[in-house]
Amino acid sequence: MQTTLQGGEKVKIFGLVGWSGSGKTTLLVKLIPELIGRGHSVSTIKHTHHNFDIDKPGKDSYEHRVAGSTEVLITGSKRWALLHENHDTPEPDMDSLLARLEEVDLVLIEGFKSHPHDKLEVHRPAVGKPLLAAEDSTVVAVATNETIDGVDLPLLELDDIAAVADFIIAHCGLGGGAEDNAA
Repeated sequence: MQTTLQGGEKVKIFGLVGWSGSGKTTLLVKLIPELIGRGHSVSTIKHTHHNFDIDKPGKDSYEHRVAGSTEVLITGSKRWALLHENHDTPEPDMDSLLARLEEVDLVLIEGFKSHPHDKLEVHRPAVGKPLLAAEDSTVVAVATNETIDGVDLPLLELDDIAAVADFIIAHCGLGGGAEDNAA
């Protein structure tokens, strides 16, 4: 699936979904260097159902935010971060979040089960939860560590990072990466 960013650029998006404890984050942090190593630029969006804080009490940026600032931009020589308080407004939708990102080849999205982008389900039968793909038509493949019968989708070995990357690249039409672009 593609979406349009604020500047009019198109970006490919692909999701990883699964129950808590299934290994979504573990797979994602292995996929990122694999995809980058193949010449693709990658950004990520992580959804959480929990209240979270990346700032620390006592730090100036934290004090700015709790004083009521809607956004606090923290910057240094190695990175910058923009903290945005939703206050009493709803959580932003996927398109609003994507519009804030720089242009990349692929945005990998962890979570956001209800957004209609294509997804890979990370499924471990040992977690004891049902297969999301059975009820979700946006799941286009399943990565698992066990045999699953009766699934009419591509089944990928959860620990075969190269095969999972191959699937995502082919599904999103990314090509081989920088080496293909140089030809």
